[in-house]
Amino acid sequence: MIELDNVAYSYGGAELFSALNLQLAPGSFHFLTGPSGAGKTTLLKLCYGELIATGGQVRLFGQDSRSLDRDSVADTRRRIGVVHQDCQFLDHLSVAENIALPLTVAGQTTQAADLVDLLGWVGLTRQADQLPPQLSGGERQRAALARAVIMSPEVILADEPTGNVDWEMSQRLLALLVELNKMGKTVLIATHDISLIRAAKAQVSARVLRLKDRRLQLAGADL
Repeated sequence: MIELDNVAYSYGGAELFSALNLQLAPGSFHFLTGPSGAGKTTLLKLCYGELIATGGQVRLFGQDSRSLDRDSVADTRRRIGVVHQDCQFLDHLSVAENIALPLTVAGQTTQAADLVDLLGWVGLTRQADQLPPQLSGGERQRAALARAVIMSPEVILADEPTGNVDWEMSQRLLALLVELNKMGKTVLIATHDISLIRAAKAQVSARVLRLKDRRLQLAGADL
């Protein structure tokens, strides 16, 4: 689905990482960890075509990301749901309208029943008509997850989705991501929270990758 072959990325004249190989197979679950500044967010951006590798090849659903035109990039991104670390919403729209926004932009009709079901799944039924500034941190993250999956993507990429919430909310978000994986979705979570990774490994078969010293390594049993 998403493959990185001998990928390198340089920023400001400095090489962030190199010789990086990764394959996200259908239905797999991955964690990406590593120190701050190692390039976790950059790696995620390569995985959904926001950035282009400076070396090697990134294939998104079998296509070289360099060869994708604007329409192809848009089509590819509909197959990839992204939960950003700093989730942004349009504050003049309700929570429900923000969640449905990807469908609106794509020119697709929102089925009211489907939206109601999705709001219920993330536990935001009562917040549907509220504006984003009224939400707590955990509610914002759950809204971001709902928005990421409303197009029924095949891959979910989450960048520190539990970074600004307490442990209880972290567990709720993790449970939703594990459920998505059990539905057949491919999941990649970038996180520095080792406790979260340990909790997940008790629920799902997860591969843990560490980005460090410009290389991507399979983490050992110390996790």
